[in-house]
Amino acid sequence: MKQIPEPARQIDVIHETDVLMVGSGPGGLAAAIGAARAGVDVTLVERLGCFGGNITAVGVEGFAWYRHEQTVDTEGVGREFEERALAEGATTPEPQSLSNALDAERFKVVADKLVMEAGIHPMLHRSFAAPIMENGDIIGIITESKAGREAILAKRVIDATGDADIAHRAGALTQKTPVEEMQAASVMFAMSGVDPRAFNAAIKADPQTYKDWESGEWSVETTGKEDRMFSPFLRKPFQKAVEAGIIPPHLSTISGTWGAIYETGDLTYLNLVHLPECDGTDPDSMTRNEIEGRKQAMMAVEALRRFQPGCEGAKLRNFGMSIGIRDTRKIRAVYDMTGHDVREQGRFEDSIGIFPEFIDGYGILILPTTGRYFQLPYRTLIPRGVGNLLVAGRATGGDKVSHAATRNMMCCTVTGQGAGVAAALSVKHGCSPDKLDISKLQSELRRQGVRLH
Repeated sequence: MKQIPEPARQIDVIHETDVLMVGSGPGGLAAAIGAARAGVDVTLVERLGCFGGNITAVGVEGFAWYRHEQTVDTEGVGREFEERALAEGATTPEPQSLSNALDAERFKVVADKLVMEAGIHPMLHRSFAAPIMENGDIIGIITESKAGREAILAKRVIDATGDADIAHRAGALTQKTPVEEMQAASVMFAMSGVDPRAFNAAIKADPQTYKDWESGEWSVETTGKEDRMFSPFLRKPFQKAVEAGIIPPHLSTISGTWGAIYETGDLTYLNLVHLPECDGTDPDSMTRNEIEGRKQAMMAVEALRRFQPGCEGAKLRNFGMSIGIRDTRKIRAVYDMTGHDVREQGRFEDSIGIFPEFIDGYGILILPTTGRYFQLPYRTLIPRGVGNLLVAGRATGGDKVSHAATRNMMCCTVTGQGAGVAAALSVKHGCSPDKLDISKLQSELRRQGVRLH
């Protein structure tokens, strides 16, 4: 590959903080709030113009679509996201669960308020460019923006990029799923002009279950109970569109779930486009799939207009600002979680929170309807090979099956709040994150309303 030299330069240090969060998705936002409530100075860096990540930038509004009557659910900042959005009129009932779908646009404002009320220093429109290292420890980051390259120094850094970008570039041990094995990416979109009464009547007349997710393209492993449960799933309009020549036969993968229907006629959180071999760490791959995904989404819109009752006069309302990525790169942590941990109610002395037995990915779908749950160990946030760094969200340590559980947004808030509190306490007590007294961490998490056991 042809190369050119990059001239050395002096970079201004524009900001210093105790704890620096990079990435503001469910994990990063929870981490920032947890750290701030633990009593340190916190800065939150985000490359886009809003906080919320997968919720707001991608448009995944189903924050807790796994929740049912017998679910033993997470407690902490994640539940606060949902409760706060509900109080501010930024939700609608989620159709398949005992939860509320978050209005992606309104949640941008809810997230703003949560950040500002916690006293977090917000830094939008800055992209992570490089770590700043000193004797094997990360001491800050360099960002790139309209203002050029700038340096931010911190006593602790939390990688909430989703792709372990900071950990990887800082020299931590990481692993990346082979591209041919990555969970498919999604282009999320919403429609307006839907007749909610006609749409709901058609759904009620022909209800679908999670068993209906299976097709010639993929199979779904369940416990059996999921096969009889209602799912907001759509395939028949797209099969008819293939027969009519609106969708080419090789795109029979267009099908999936709708997330929320509003009285105003908005049909949102449409998860109908599935793009295999989309590498979220490769901008060329992302470019191809963003374009292809929007193309397929417009085919899906036309199919719904023609073949789904209630959608005859509907149109595209918006796309998410970014394609939705489910997995790419993860750290090799002090402890990597396993499929056995999430399937068999793993218990850990260094628990930072719980998450129900909800597994969604790699052909597995298990919904938490029996009261089963697992604990998340603090060690899964600690990367090997770099000091002063913690990781939150879907890039924490684990195998493929555990990732199908821990990647989910509410679980990301658990690892986020744990990472934020741990980073804050390690600053206050003058120790490295890997030497933190677990009893102190758990005590503060309990004070913040987290269920540990």
